[in-house]
Amino acid sequence: METERTYLRFPLNYRIEHWGMVLSFTMLAITGLVQKFAFSGVSIWIITGLGGIENVRIIHRIAATVLMVEAVYHIGLIGYNLIVRHYSADLMLSRTDLKNALQAFQYNLGLRNEQPLQGRYTFEEKFEYFAIIWGTIVMIVTGFVLWNPIAATTVLPGEFVPAAKAVHSGEALLAVLAIIVWHMYHVHIRKFNKSMITGRISEEDMREEHPLELATLQTAAEAEPDPNLARRRRNFLAIYGVVALALLVGIYVFVTFEQTALETVVPEETVVIYTQPNTQPEPIAVSFEMPMTSWENGVGQFFQTRCVFCHGSRIPLSGLDLTTYDTALLGGTSLAAIIPNDPENSGVILKFTNGDHPVLMTNDELERLSAWISAGAPQ
Repeated sequence: METERTYLRFPLNYRIEHWGMVLSFTMLAITGLVQKFAFSGVSIWIITGLGGIENVRIIHRIAATVLMVEAVYHIGLIGYNLIVRHYSADLMLSRTDLKNALQAFQYNLGLRNEQPLQGRYTFEEKFEYFAIIWGTIVMIVTGFVLWNPIAATTVLPGEFVPAAKAVHSGEALLAVLAIIVWHMYHVHIRKFNKSMITGRISEEDMREEHPLELATLQTAAEAEPDPNLARRRRNFLAIYGVVALALLVGIYVFVTFEQTALETVVPEETVVIYTQPNTQPEPIAVSFEMPMTSWENGVGQFFQTRCVFCHGSRIPLSGLDLTTYDTALLGGTSLAAIIPNDPENSGVILKFTNGDHPVLMTNDELERLSAWISAGAPQ
């Protein structure tokens, strides 16, 4: 059985960079989104599983540092391929990519019979690549403002901090959705692409996805040794070494410039500085020694002494006027104060029995007042 021919698509260093990016991006997405949606059940579960919000923030910053180091490495890799190896700038966008995008759109709508012929990198891959470049720049810039807000606001207005937070979290959400919707579909759902795992791609997939590159590989003559390769390599590595060192120093400054937002401030002891004043007067115990056999014989005097301050004739509280026998029997606006022969339902007894009246009666006084009402509340 003849084995299908394959072509090298991604060397080992490309794959290492890719999986480093996958790891850092995944950790950034998880630890970032749980902070953006901190009160959802899933976020609380993840934060708890990672040991608390402090650990989540530390992991987020470690993943961000890895992403920045990857960016430095990627600059060197691209520069080496372009300057030393003299590779063509296949990743750069051109008019052809816009034309291919339009043709692919027409093909998907059934307006075109054939897909566009594309080279080493399709327009989908280029769009995604530059989206990553743009997103990384935005995340690093806004991340610096959030990581070092004091330094940032020495040269920028304070409004840049909440603005950076909004842009940072919004771009993160957009990036996650792009990976789920765009990248997952094109690489894993439409047809599972193993080239970033094995490094190689089958001739069939090349013919379908990258026919122009396949034609170039099949017709290309064996390259002759380049006598200037070693010189270009030495020059590039010398220059890139200085640039990379400067960038790494910048990353070190980035992550150590300020110690902010790494620990949650423990709330101080709660101290009550204001309480709603209690307008309800404290209950007052009373003592009334006069007999209470009729209104004229003690009961009227009892109400006059204890109650008419609130239930007087001028503006009686709750409409209850206890200054005279007749007005007392009329009762108030909420309930009857005195119901002859029925002390259990009389308001004056209920209020004192429930204990929600500012004036208290002794048990003896309550019994004598109840006995007066039970006797028919004589005048």
